Amino acid sequence: MTTTTLAVLVPLLPFLGAIAGLLLGRTAPGFVRPLAVLPTLVSLALAAVVAARQGGGEAVDAATELTPTGSVPVELALHVDGFAALTAVLVTLVAGCVQIYSTGYLRDDPRYPSYAALVSLFTSAMLLVVYSGDLMVLLVGWEVMGICSYFLVGHYWETPEARAASLKAFLVTKLGDVPFLIGLFALATDAGSFRITRILGAVANGGIEHPTPIALLLLAGVAGKSAQFPLHTWLPDAMAGPTPVSALIHAATMVAAGVYFVARLLPLFEASRAAMVVLAVMAAVTMAGSALAALAQDDIKRVLAYSTIGQLGYMTGALAVADRGAAVFHLLSHGAFKALLFLAAGVIIHAAGTNSLAAMSRMGHLRDRVPDAYWTMTVALLALAAIPPFSGFFSKEAVLGVAEHVVTGHTEHAPAAAGWIVLLAGLVTALLTAAYATRLWLLAFRGQGTEAPDHGRQPLTMTVVLWVLAVPSLALGGLAFRVLPDWFDGQDLTPTLTTSVLGTGVALVGGIITYATWRHTTAHAASRVPLGAVAAHPEGDAGLVEAEAIASHEAAYGDIASAADPSDPGRLLLGPLHRHAAAGFHLDAVYTALFVRPVRAGASLVRFLDREVVETYVRGAGALPRWLGAAVRRAQTGNLQTYVSALLAGTVVLAVAVVLVATGA
Repeated sequence: MTTTTLAVLVPLLPFLGAIAGLLLGRTAPGFVRPLAVLPTLVSLALAAVVAARQGGGEAVDAATELTPTGSVPVELALHVDGFAALTAVLVTLVAGCVQIYSTGYLRDDPRYPSYAALVSLFTSAMLLVVYSGDLMVLLVGWEVMGICSYFLVGHYWETPEARAASLKAFLVTKLGDVPFLIGLFALATDAGSFRITRILGAVANGGIEHPTPIALLLLAGVAGKSAQFPLHTWLPDAMAGPTPVSALIHAATMVAAGVYFVARLLPLFEASRAAMVVLAVMAAVTMAGSALAALAQDDIKRVLAYSTIGQLGYMTGALAVADRGAAVFHLLSHGAFKALLFLAAGVIIHAAGTNSLAAMSRMGHLRDRVPDAYWTMTVALLALAAIPPFSGFFSKEAVLGVAEHVVTGHTEHAPAAAGWIVLLAGLVTALLTAAYATRLWLLAFRGQGTEAPDHGRQPLTMTVVLWVLAVPSLALGGLAFRVLPDWFDGQDLTPTLTTSVLGTGVALVGGIITYATWRHTTAHAASRVPLGAVAAHPEGDAGLVEAEAIASHEAAYGDIASAADPSDPGRLLLGPLHRHAAAGFHLDAVYTALFVRPVRAGASLVRFLDREVVETYVRGAGALPRWLGAAVRRAQTGNLQTYVSALLAGTVVLAVAVVLVATGA
């Protein structure tokens, strides 16, 4: 088979698996799990073959025009370069691990067939985005992922928070997609084509007349899809869905699509220095703000959600300093260890007996009960904190290194202001990332919470996947920065001495301070609470399940923060900022005041006008015919003599009238 044929099959197989799973889910349930797992694993093998054949060399291009669409044609185009080849391997690897993991995690779920089919469709849509060479075809995958996330986040639709989270994710991302679509049309109008290669050619030749407004419009869609400030608020609430879905969204699909899109069209953004500065500011605010919020969360999945937002900020920061190699390198590295973090968290949640949310303040004695999750999550957290030699160190240092190059004037592809913004925000975020990673590890595995009932050993399909993902989390960085430059336009990804020392130094400082604070708070709590005074939750398992019913709005999560474990170091580290950080800095409240309440007020006004004004006129217009009809109906007595008398009277009246008219004439 040719490379083009294999590349077509990579997104096609999960799509066919999704269709077959939906059709056979009820009639032949025994085929559901094979149809979920096998097509994705075959796609992984084919994606690996495509990557090996492409080898970081000349891009594979193919296109066919489906139907004439006017002056700007839409083509079913394929474009596989080094970025696309490696990203497709990541997507299929994580999706395959998620499907295998889900067979154990959701083995008793009655809606597993539809869940597995939607995961396959989600995977196919992301692969379409990765391999597509035409922006309109890319948009199809972009929007299909949006609807899949809506259904998957709302999988537990019986709970109000799942329904609210799915709706919020859909609406917020659509809010960004509207200007994104306008930007795509404006870009195609200037370039005369939706083909990515032709658009990049037009950019190189100066054929794009309005690069700044187009780039800013596109960034709105990227901010929504990749959960960047100010459209990031949907991602923490999306934790109401099943944990494997969170792993898929955070590691390889949905949020990765925005970063990948900017990487594909980076020359367009480089053509506007204003857009690059805006991208840098967006990345800096996202990085620092999400890291502070993560340090204040009590739910383990919300900590990881804010962590994803911050790591995506590193990727957009790399793009803001015009280095897509560093951005995609961190995308690959982050995909491995973030999938591992979420799936390990799923094992912890499974062991704690809950279905969705798990408060770290209630965890205790889990290290010996879930050793696989303990060791693999430790590896993933070290990668997240960018501690050498784990993969996150190399990819994060690549981002900081290119920012340093911009600051020192070694490259002129990005404004120096963007370099300073990304470098300083990246170092601050490295400190905070190590702090909340250490806090998560301490509270989850060495916390003083109550011991949940033992729900038995975890299925083998869940634990094996953790060790599979631990390998790239540990070894990917050290190998990749030597090999990947050949795939990424020859850009050097070797860590620089200055940023390596600074980044690792601040990470160690963050981890050590957090550990020391935890020791202090633990000793203080022990001196205040008598040994053995901590009893089991008065409601037993019901108390743990009740944690799943906590709403996603800021007041509810503020209550969680206030009830946190007294040994939580985050409260002492953040001080008065803790309450605001736990509520996501009240951004949802700001949006409610600025947008939700005015819209509701407008809707109430429209309803009043419709009911009291429009309906009054409608009722009035119908009243007159109704009154006339009532009058006519009274004349219909059914008495023949009355009708003859009325006829004669009318005849007399007409005769008199005719005589009078004639006489007058």
